[in-house]
Amino acid sequence: MLNGKIDLRSDTITQPNDGMREAMSRAVVGDDVLGDDPIVQELEMQTADLLGKEAAVFVPSGTMANQLAIRASTRPGDAILLDANSHIYFYEAGAPAALSGVQCKLLEGNRGMFTAEQLEAAVPPHDNHFAQPSLVCLENTHNRGGGVIWPLDQIESVAEVARKHDLLLHLDGARLWNATVASGIQEAEYAAMFDTVSVCFSKGLGAPVGSILAGSIPIINKARFYRKQQGGAMRQVGILAEAARYALEHNHDRLAEDHQNCRILAKGLDKLDGIEIDSDGPETNMLFINTGDYVAADLVKQLESSGVRLLDTGPNTLRAVTNLTVSSEEISEVLTAFERII
Repeated sequence: MLNGKIDLRSDTITQPNDGMREAMSRAVVGDDVLGDDPIVQELEMQTADLLGKEAAVFVPSGTMANQLAIRASTRPGDAILLDANSHIYFYEAGAPAALSGVQCKLLEGNRGMFTAEQLEAAVPPHDNHFAQPSLVCLENTHNRGGGVIWPLDQIESVAEVARKHDLLLHLDGARLWNATVASGIQEAEYAAMFDTVSVCFSKGLGAPVGSILAGSIPIINKARFYRKQQGGAMRQVGILAEAARYALEHNHDRLAEDHQNCRILAKGLDKLDGIEIDSDGPETNMLFINTGDYVAADLVKQLESSGVRLLDTGPNTLRAVTNLTVSSEEISEVLTAFERII
């Protein structure tokens, strides 16, 4: 429950709990632009180690982390290869073109996951007529794919094609924590095939702000420069880094509860006539609901009046994202609200 509502619009709506606020109040801070903030440095080293990378840089948002990776890995006029429903393309305000001057070449994946064969087919010949790709971007878990987890062997096959063509690889791992908790595959194993990896602390982990970009020392040094250039360098930001550290320590493993709640929600909704749930069920904490003949925006308004908040992501599609503010008992209340309407 959050502000008197059961809020399933996103896992970004969480707020710091008392323990996190206490940790933030005790944070020892310094000027991070000058390299003087010890908490930021500790978080960067901790996260780099967790992802199996040499270095990391703390940034305000997942969007900035992704865009720094693109800027540090490409030149203006290059192309980047990514799924047509990826967050980088769909939800980052045209930033690849605006900030890096690159062209997005889109692959039509299955629930956000494209194959090695699709990637091979998308690489153009070396011809002056074509923008040459320099970077391949994957998203794990995949937001618009319904929180699906990329199979490790599929990542490996895509990475093999990328290396064959001397392309760098970036992982948008905003919800990589969810993939790890659900699959049992550690973050470093997922990250091993990528040159850069972004992770977010302000979604399922519940921190108020913050993401990390990790990679080699040279590429992170470039990212630090572009972070400053793009206005993302912050001063006494250890207060926020401490929130991220607290979130990682206390809220990582409990993501399994969100996944279980999402399965309970899906199972309950699947019993109702007139709406459809993906037959494979949710893999993590996201559920897309086909509302059939019901107008999704109308259902959002009716559910809101019952104290339940969801997002309409299309004329006949709702999205529910379980998160640390929603208990299993409240999932039962959500199902009751649906039953009154459907």
